[in-house]
Amino acid sequence: MTGVVESVGAEISAPTGGLAARTTGLRKVYGSTVAVAGVDLEVPRGAVVGVLGPNGSGKTTTIRMLLGLTQPTAGSVEVLGHEMPTHGDRVLPRVGALVEGPGFHPFLSGRENLLRCAAMEPALDSGEIRSAVGDALERVGLAGAAHRRYRGYSLGMKQRLGLAAALLVARDLVVLDEPTNGLDPAGTREIRRIIADLHKVGTTVLVSSHLLSEVEATCTHVAVMHQGSLVAQGDLATLLESGGPHLLVSTADVEGGLHALRDNGIPAREEDGVLRVELTEVDPPEVIATLVHAGVGVHEARRGRAGLEDLFARLTEEP
Repeated sequence: MTGVVESVGAEISAPTGGLAARTTGLRKVYGSTVAVAGVDLEVPRGAVVGVLGPNGSGKTTTIRMLLGLTQPTAGSVEVLGHEMPTHGDRVLPRVGALVEGPGFHPFLSGRENLLRCAAMEPALDSGEIRSAVGDALERVGLAGAAHRRYRGYSLGMKQRLGLAAALLVARDLVVLDEPTNGLDPAGTREIRRIIADLHKVGTTVLVSSHLLSEVEATCTHVAVMHQGSLVAQGDLATLLESGGPHLLVSTADVEGGLHALRDNGIPAREEDGVLRVELTEVDPPEVIATLVHAGVGVHEARRGRAGLEDLFARLTEEP
């Protein structure tokens, strides 16, 4: 399928309630298989929302229903203040998307493929098409390969061309399904930069990925899916803090610090050469005072938080 989601229609109104998109009770069933089970997803306007989940968790199916590409079995979808897919003709011109990989004509060049996409953009006048295509190719680093046939593109180059098509005009919402698939480290950094630029100008970005490091580096919010259900969503920093507060203490005497804390009933362990002290029943000043009183020199102390990998494992691992 094509990676560009577009349609001709009237100008949309601004989304209400601070949300660019939301689903309510969204469900999709294929025969006896429940692909998506009652998902209530909220995408705050202006946020970069990362949708995480193991393979088969329902990420792509949810995105396809959000864009009107798949009909839900039950539930409702609202994008940019309008019900989908009923008002897709009003919404989709303001949405750029790359879903399940781009689809282009193999015997045309990258530029020729993009010119065809641009010709179908209702927001582009005929005189603006060539400059818009040139800008999009430059933006994703394909200007030097624009003359080559699409069939000769690598997987990463195909991803870049699909992203260029999604960014031909200014969008209110950009949806990217595994955008770094097939990209080398330099290409991955470019995708990070593009997402950051979109966020800077107020564009809402919804990106699905299985790469936790990429989500943690680029996203402001996260939604975690598991076995078709949404198991957590919200501000990324807040979710990471929910992993349990702790203090990381750097000292030359890790062994002595462990004994001093444990002798005083303070839970602690060694982690990567520093003391990790759980703050469930004690506060940081008490930890520092205990160590100093025991003659353990404290070089540095800082509050820690769970990483996204820890949070993801806690939410998706089987009990």
